[in-house]
Amino acid sequence: MDLIEKTLSSTTIYDGKVIKVIRDQVSLPNGESAYREIVHHNGGATVLAVKDDMVYFVRQYRYAYHDELLELPAGKLNEGEDPKSCAIRELEEETGLKATDVDLITKLYPSPGYTDEVIYVYLARDFVQGTQHLDEDEFLGVITLPLSTVKDMLDSGEIRDAKTIVALRYYLSNTK
Repeated sequence: MDLIEKTLSSTTIYDGKVIKVIRDQVSLPNGESAYREIVHHNGGATVLAVKDDMVYFVRQYRYAYHDELLELPAGKLNEGEDPKSCAIRELEEETGLKATDVDLITKLYPSPGYTDEVIYVYLARDFVQGTQHLDEDEFLGVITLPLSTVKDMLDSGEIRDAKTIVALRYYLSNTK
């Protein structure tokens, strides 16, 4: 069975700084039509920075959840930006860590039911301390935790950010 949905029409509902919301009418595989509301996002990159069994995190308040979250350093891709460059840039901006290189772990689709966002997940093992330089509307703290503590936090559900969970589970299952 052909599962492809074909776009019949497309309307931009909202065009903001971070997202664009589009409402498409599509032709379904059975010949009927339906609407799909898609949140377009340029995507992002996140970096798992590990050195001497210590993991670097950022803690920041996430307004959508009205909660502080422990996350890996991450940020939004600029239009046309290479995800690897974004990862290296965001790691330095948020933590002050200057990575010479990062390796792609995976890319993930955080919520394929309504967004086209892709998050690229990188691993940094070789980095030096530089200077943090946050955006003017960005407030976060840098935290380092031992890998054993991180594993316990994952197992207890204390770490709830999806990109962070994916990166850490990948690392823990593919090392040691």
